[in-house]
Amino acid sequence: MTVPDLAPDAVGDTERPVEPEWPKRLRWILILVIGLPYIWGLLGLELSWGALGRAPGQIWGLMGGLLPPDWSDIAESFNKLLESIYVAWIASIIGAFFSFPLGFMAATNMAPNWMTGPVRALLSGIRAFPELVLAIVLIPAFGLGPFTGVLAIGIHSIGTLGKLTSEVIEGVDPGPIEAIKATGGTRFQAMRFGVVPQAMPNILAYWLYRFEINIRASAVLGMIGAGGIGAEIVGRLRFRDDWPKAGAALIITIVVVLIIDAISAGIRRRIIAGHPGTGPVSRTLGTIVGDITPPVIEIQEA
Repeated sequence: MTVPDLAPDAVGDTERPVEPEWPKRLRWILILVIGLPYIWGLLGLELSWGALGRAPGQIWGLMGGLLPPDWSDIAESFNKLLESIYVAWIASIIGAFFSFPLGFMAATNMAPNWMTGPVRALLSGIRAFPELVLAIVLIPAFGLGPFTGVLAIGIHSIGTLGKLTSEVIEGVDPGPIEAIKATGGTRFQAMRFGVVPQAMPNILAYWLYRFEINIRASAVLGMIGAGGIGAEIVGRLRFRDDWPKAGAALIITIVVVLIIDAISAGIRRRIIAGHPGTGPVSRTLGTIVGDITPPVIEIQEA
């Protein structure tokens, strides 16, 4: 028994659909939009190929001056590093404290339009000034020292954390909020029991991540006299004989920052995922704080 050929004879003569032109045009438009500013920026940098060629040798010479490190003044450098950590921690607390209510006031699903607009503009204005610029502005008023660094980093943290908090709040599930309002709950109760439990894990993770950033920022601000390890490193680099001591300060700074980053990443992973990771930091945290994984409840049929 033969199977009849059901295909029409003119199948081979069927014309293919015409490929649209707009994807190609859009691709070239994107290339031009990205490429032209990139080329324009390179030309504005006034790059010198000779300087780029000499850079590796100069960097190697700088590293040779820093190494081997001199650990004779390690106690003083460590105290300055602790000062940078104190500055970053207090600034992070200031940023978290003020950004939390501002995040609700900037969220479009929590506040009216007449409130969200000015608050968003305020947060954008704060973020427009880097920590370094804020510190330079605040030094004449508050003088040199760690307090100026705390204010500069704390103010900038308010702008950044406020924006991130509002975005997290806007992304929560509206179901619990509507359920609370449907049962006669107030706006405050809807925020307390419908928004905060959903948003708090991500907000806490952002707070910890901001603390990591603030540690680096405090080290940079120390170079202009705002306290911390930055002033120690700059002071050592002014004299060639103190370069090995500056190398020791750099090494302990890098090591401590890496340790704090690893611990913070483990805590953030544990908060967001709800269970410990498999890395050494997560295992160490599990040993310290214990297993917080919720128990599994088995229901047995009668």
